[in-house]
Amino acid sequence: MRAKLAALGGLAGFLGLALGAWMLAGDAPASGLLRPDDATLTERGRQVYLAHCAACHGAELQGQPDWRTRGADGSLPAPPHDASGHTWHHPDELLFRMTKYGVGQAAGLEGYESAMPAYEGLLDDEEIVAVLSWIKSQWPAEVRAMHDQVNARAQAVR
Repeated sequence: MRAKLAALGGLAGFLGLALGAWMLAGDAPASGLLRPDDATLTERGRQVYLAHCAACHGAELQGQPDWRTRGADGSLPAPPHDASGHTWHHPDELLFRMTKYGVGQAAGLEGYESAMPAYEGLLDDEEIVAVLSWIKSQWPAEVRAMHDQVNARAQAVR
């Protein structure tokens, strides 16, 4: 059991490093991409979220039960996008890339399997920004402030 947990922890660390490296090396949109205070954009994002994301991530951003435990197929259930999840731990650029290209491609992990589809070709860039902006608009002020700090740190290393 400990070996399994250590392997999962190692994989999680590797994914974090790979995602961070890919984020810094690629064609990500500018930092501060999300606009949670833009009422028109966030309303559009809410509509797109309900149509394309809520089936897995929940209408209330609650995610799927036991979202930290891999299923029989090895994939993780959809995480929550509310303050209880880890979405706000990632800078805007990475959230954008994971949504547009999928986790595996965003991290540069060939063969990585995820139930999360890539939305490139289904949603345009502005729709992705709208969804992510709406998600951020739902977080409490203190979580939004912490996410702003995540973006500032990411921008500082760019």
